[in-house]
Amino acid sequence: MEIVTAGLGAIFGAVIRYAITNYGKKNWPKSFSYATLLINLSGTFLLGLIFALSLPVFVYAFVGTGILGGYTTFSTMNVELLGKLKDKSYRMFWTYLIASYLGGLILVFAGFALGKLL
Repeated sequence: MEIVTAGLGAIFGAVIRYAITNYGKKNWPKSFSYATLLINLSGTFLLGLIFALSLPVFVYAFVGTGILGGYTTFSTMNVELLGKLKDKSYRMFWTYLIASYLGGLILVFAGFALGKLL
C-alpha cells in the first residue's frame, strides 16, 4: 500500500515542481537556475522537518518519498550544472553547486532541528 501512496504523492510533487519551474522561466532571470535551487532547498528543508517528526510510515511515504521525491530535482540540478560548464560559466557553476549542496545540508539540519522542537 505504501508504494501506491508514494506514487500518488509523487504526482502532486511533480505538478508543484512543474508550476514553480514554469513560473521561474517566465519571471526570473535566466542567468541562474533560481527555480531549481528554490525547489531543491525548500524540499530539503521540508524533508528534514518531516523526518524529525517521526511520522507514521503511511504519511512519510506520501509526503517524504512521494510529494518531496516528485518535487525535488536533483537530476535537473546536475544537468543545469553541466550546462554551466559547457557554457564556460565557471563562476555560476561554482555558485550554484555550493548554494545547492551547502544550502541543502544547512536546510536539512534546520528542518530536522525545527521538527524536533515541534
